[in-house]
Amino acid sequence: DVQLVESGGGLVQPGGSLRLSCVASGDTISRYCMGWFRQIPDKEREGVAGIESDGSTNYADSVKGRFTISRDNNNQMAYLQMNSLKPEDTGVYYCTIGDWDAGSCDAAFLWGQGTQVTVS
Repeated sequence: DVQLVESGGGLVQPGGSLRLSCVASGDTISRYCMGWFRQIPDKEREGVAGIESDGSTNYADSVKGRFTISRDNNNQMAYLQMNSLKPEDTGVYYCTIGDWDAGSCDAAFLWGQGTQVTVS
C-alpha cells in the first residue's frame, strides 16, 4: 500500500510564496503521475497541477505562471512551488497519485490528508 503525506501549508500574505511537499511511502510510485488538487470553500474541488513520470506537466489556468510542480522519483516526493499567492488560492491542498490521461493527472486514485493554505 502507498500513503501520501503533505506538508508545507500555512498562512502567507498576498504576493507571498509557499512550497508544498508530498512524500509517498510504501510501494514505488514512479510509474504513476502525481498531482495536486485543492478544495476552496464554496467551490468544487479542482486539479491544480500534475506531473507525469516522464516529467510532463499540466496546470490549471488559474495557476499557470505562478505555480510549479516537480517530483523526485528517487525519494518518492512531489512538490508544488506556489508564488504570487492570492487570497483566492486559500484552501486545502491535496497530493494525489493517478493515471496520466489526456494530458493531465486528474484521474487520481490515491489522496493525501491535505494541508491548509491560507492567503490573507
